[in-house]
Amino acid sequence: MRVLLQRVAFASVDVAGETVGAIDAGLLAFVGVTESDDVATADTLAAKTAKIRLFADEDGKMNRSVLDVQGAVLAVSQFTLYADTRSGNRPGFSQAALPEVAEPLFNRYVASLRSAHGPLRVETGRFGADMDVHLHNDGPVTVLLEKETQP
Repeated sequence: MRVLLQRVAFASVDVAGETVGAIDAGLLAFVGVTESDDVATADTLAAKTAKIRLFADEDGKMNRSVLDVQGAVLAVSQFTLYADTRSGNRPGFSQAALPEVAEPLFNRYVASLRSAHGPLRVETGRFGADMDVHLHNDGPVTVLLEKETQP
């Protein structure tokens, strides 16, 4: 699983002209799932998302989490995080999980953020939809979280 976090002043996602999720200050989390992911991976990365310190403290150092600043998370499914660009000019997506695997794990990531890390407000896009994502990147600060692999 890969979660690309962007610190935002605000973000929203529209589907067919309708806003389906929106937040003010917080994190935009693009979430990609691969076939080897499981519930433990989703829970681990949800915890990391909630606790990673990407917000400034009173000294201007990134020392506060989205929980600390009472921010929110907008989670958007993003299979293209598993694009393989090593050969040719057209990316391949064979490492991305099929929707029937990816959707339950994306939903688990969201549920874990909501339940285990409250009172964190979590909004989402719509899984599998063609989404228009709008954001005002703050910083910019962009961080990639991945499950750890064994050597």
